[in-house]
Amino acid sequence: MTTLDHLPAPPQSAAGHPRPGLSLLRRAWRGRPEDPGWARPAFLCVLLAITAAYLWNLSASGYANSFYSAAAQAGSRSWKAFFFGSLDSANAITVDKPPATLWPMALSVRVFGLSSWAILLPQVLMGVATAGVLYASVRRRFSAAAGLITMAVFALTPVAALMFRFNNPDALLALLMTATVYCVLRAMEDGRTKWLVWAGVAVGLAFLSKTLQAFLILPPLAVLYAVSAPVSVRRRFGQLGLSALATLVAGGWWVAIVELWPASSRPYIGGSQNNSFLELTFGYNGLGRINGDETGSVGGGGGPGGGAGGQWGETGIGRMFNSEIGSQISWLLPAALILLVAGVWLTWRAGEHLPGTTRWGRTNTARAAFLAWGSSLLMTAGVFSFMAGIFHQYYTVALVPYIAALIGMGVSVLWEERSRWWAGAALALTVAVTAWWAYVLLGRTPDYLPWLRTAVLAAGLLGAVGLLLVARLGRQLTLLAVGLGFAAALAGPVAYTLNTLNTGHQGSIVTAGPSAGGMGGFGGGRGGPGGGPGGGPGGGMRPPTGNQQGMGAGMPPTGGQQGQTQPQPGTSQQGRQQGQQQGQQQGQQQGRGPGGMPGMPGAGERFGGGRGGGGGMGGLLNGASVDAAAKKLLAANADDYTWSAAAIGSQNAASYQLATGDPVMAIGGFNGSDPSPTLSQFEKYVEDGRIHYFISSGEGGGMGGNSGTSSKISTWVEANFEKVTAGSATFYDLTRPKAQSSG
Repeated sequence: MTTLDHLPAPPQSAAGHPRPGLSLLRRAWRGRPEDPGWARPAFLCVLLAITAAYLWNLSASGYANSFYSAAAQAGSRSWKAFFFGSLDSANAITVDKPPATLWPMALSVRVFGLSSWAILLPQVLMGVATAGVLYASVRRRFSAAAGLITMAVFALTPVAALMFRFNNPDALLALLMTATVYCVLRAMEDGRTKWLVWAGVAVGLAFLSKTLQAFLILPPLAVLYAVSAPVSVRRRFGQLGLSALATLVAGGWWVAIVELWPASSRPYIGGSQNNSFLELTFGYNGLGRINGDETGSVGGGGGPGGGAGGQWGETGIGRMFNSEIGSQISWLLPAALILLVAGVWLTWRAGEHLPGTTRWGRTNTARAAFLAWGSSLLMTAGVFSFMAGIFHQYYTVALVPYIAALIGMGVSVLWEERSRWWAGAALALTVAVTAWWAYVLLGRTPDYLPWLRTAVLAAGLLGAVGLLLVARLGRQLTLLAVGLGFAAALAGPVAYTLNTLNTGHQGSIVTAGPSAGGMGGFGGGRGGPGGGPGGGPGGGMRPPTGNQQGMGAGMPPTGGQQGQTQPQPGTSQQGRQQGQQQGQQQGQQQGRGPGGMPGMPGAGERFGGGRGGGGGMGGLLNGASVDAAAKKLLAANADDYTWSAAAIGSQNAASYQLATGDPVMAIGGFNGSDPSPTLSQFEKYVEDGRIHYFISSGEGGGMGGNSGTSSKISTWVEANFEKVTAGSATFYDLTRPKAQSSG
């Protein structure tokens, strides 16, 4: 048996009581006593670089996803809206997620005021925190260099650069999942219960971010601890029970309050059909994402069991590598899988020297680290690959910390064993496969840096040959081989990441890099069907591309133009007209009428910025543009009403709410398909003078605008109240009934 003598032992608690202030300051800069002098300064510099990169051009995304931005604005004005996660401060309806992700944004808006930076800065800080936790976890059992490599891989993955600068729930979820693995690995070191309890708390909080997706990594981590923890079997299972209890408390307290709170005095639970958060959790946001049976959704599932294409793309083992998903996450996924196998094999029977003992086999913490990060990757990627329900590309940000850790740890242990031929061969294989896969991915966007794919392949093959012969090379040639290997592995994701950082992203579905396409998933923004993999023209609808500029209402006032939400690049009148024409052409080619689907706007119209002036639907996935005339109309006497207006669908309502600052009721929730409010409730609100205007949804309304409650309300309003035009937008004044004909 071999021992991993080159791996550092987990740090032990320091003895004695040095001066706290001086010790803390010195530790912050110097790091652990056993660290090389460059390690902590390098870590701080990389952390600073990540912060600066993720803050770069941040305001280009405006309000990003106006759905969550409006909820954050509401939470900044009403503590009740803050607690429930209401879309508006008058508490008509909640977003279709638990509110943990909204809380940091709402507090930021409460402190700094409503702005793009106030909305998105918490996500950047979550990204920086995730990088720090990754470093701490990998450095603790491996080398400082391994930790730095992990940080670099994490930050340079395109989908991470997208989602840690965007206000969907995934940023907080990824941070808490990373913290969960860290805590489990800390518990694995000496079997201390507190770390397993903290892991349970992290999972519970993750549940309050994105419900059941937080539980994906629980089975492998629980099995790992039950098998490998360095304590008795009885103690292991007792600790796991306490961890489960911590999860229940950390995630269940809010659920219990919501379920016990009288429904008449709280907002309707958005996304549910029965005003129940439990229904939302286990239905639409839970099992419905697995089997495709999503009540209230606007699209169908993919092919359960793999292979069949549905509205959300093909399912199957290759899903993470396909044309819609691959460029977001898979650049280093083959490398991570190779290094996972190599790392587990290398540590399987190896011993590790710890203070006072040598661990073999089952309790080896280095092996546990590979198994923890690796099993989390395999479990999450497996579910993503085969789930038949709605799936968005950006969900794959959950995989980034796992991939990054495996790369850092795997490269570290193989490099330390480089004198053995098989270690050099494994490194060479990793670089060669990574370079080839980057060549394939870059080939999917042939007009973007066309020279790069050939350069990456050439550098990768040369680097692989050098690593294969690393035991025989001199220092300079070894450094050259290593440099070529890293360059080949990271050039592709760096190019896509830079494109992502330089581009604003708005709407419910966003992608990183220059690639196109879009779909839907676990508690993510709900989208319309694409008709084929990637939302192709089969259904006459196409979600926004990764480099798409904003939908006017998703942007705060810019250029000193207070009092008007300006159309942004990509949403000019000419651009909207072109988008409408393209959508009509696609729909007509498919024999589905001008909008691609009966009674629905076409691709460019729905997903390319909506109708100008907010008179149209604005998009299920993106908000409407709100011009100065519409804003002035809604602002008049707004304080005299509970809601200045009501609109079908949350994105429309959110756009007007962000533009005016006043509560706007979202009829039917995100899709317009939730049964709230009912027609009788809406009539009562109007009778009591609580709503001023009804915003016309134009042709088709929300996805639920042609049937059910939303349709009934729209029909009733149009039949009974006067139409008002402001700019290009159409409203109905609910204080001005139509004059009755005397016959």
